[in-house]
Amino acid sequence: MARRPGVAHASWPITTTDLAALAGSMGAALARVPLRRPWDRSGPVLENVVMATTRETIRTFMGFASSLPIDEWRSVELALDDLCGVLLPPINDARGVATEVGSVAGVPGVWYRQHDRAPRATVLYLHGGGYIGTSPRMYALFVSALCRLTQCEFFVADYRLAPEFPFPAGVEDAALVLEALLHEAGDPGRIFLAGDSGGGGLVGTLLYVKASSGIPPIGGVLLFSPEVDLALDDPSVSDNAALDILPWNIPTASYLHGRDPAAPAISTVHQDVSHWPPTFVAFGGDEMFRDANRRFVANLVAAGVETESHEEPGMFHVFPILMPWASPSRRVFSSLSVFVDKHLPGA
Repeated sequence: MARRPGVAHASWPITTTDLAALAGSMGAALARVPLRRPWDRSGPVLENVVMATTRETIRTFMGFASSLPIDEWRSVELALDDLCGVLLPPINDARGVATEVGSVAGVPGVWYRQHDRAPRATVLYLHGGGYIGTSPRMYALFVSALCRLTQCEFFVADYRLAPEFPFPAGVEDAALVLEALLHEAGDPGRIFLAGDSGGGGLVGTLLYVKASSGIPPIGGVLLFSPEVDLALDDPSVSDNAALDILPWNIPTASYLHGRDPAAPAISTVHQDVSHWPPTFVAFGGDEMFRDANRRFVANLVAAGVETESHEEPGMFHVFPILMPWASPSRRVFSSLSVFVDKHLPGA
């Protein structure tokens, strides 16, 4: 997103100052961890300490990012994207996954494919970031793990983000990519949709938009802590605010641009989901979107959609991405592998 024509950037002195301020904020976040005394909680001490560290640092990063003027945030985002582009591809390459910058239907993105192995299916992945941030290269480690796990190729679309491009720009990009992948695929059953957080919500918007024009039966949907209700009025939004990685004041105004957050095209919990393909959903019991995800899963089940849901107690937002080594994440990965195997044609 930060590289798109027309996106404003700050000068390098301001960007350097912002990066230094970010480093200072992250240092303060780390200093708070021992003050929280995570070792006093029940459960494995090491896991509790790592969870507390992750919670403090990610929440601080998100809060810092949302406090910057948009041109400064895009410059910081660009610097982080460049860093990920240098450091992460060699790690993936050593693990047998190739990283290739490319485009589909004119929408930029990044392909992740296993070396010397024909993919069993293609997955369109819509990255998270609350509709306002992050990039496909920042997802390199997580998506490459999914690539190895499922033996599928992944295209992480660099769809347009707010505030420069509010709703419906992102779903317009996603629809172009999906249409192109379906056109190229010999079997629509070998196309999957996936996403996390805001990207997971965008998957719901994409299926809503495509329902009116018709969409062939795809293999399935894979969601991690999807943002399915932008009204943000569930009890868990306030009850879990101290437990989650998300900032308590989750920004949505720049994406909505005055639109009703309860509109079915925006919030998946208000949709008719009876046309959805088989769906896999994983979310944390301690995350702010917990109640919305519970209602979303209940809607899928009530509509007769084949659904597999994993609510992991004590875990925060997008925990499989941030703590892939944790036992709850490993359970999700194991179940996801079986789910994809089950819903591939000829399984």
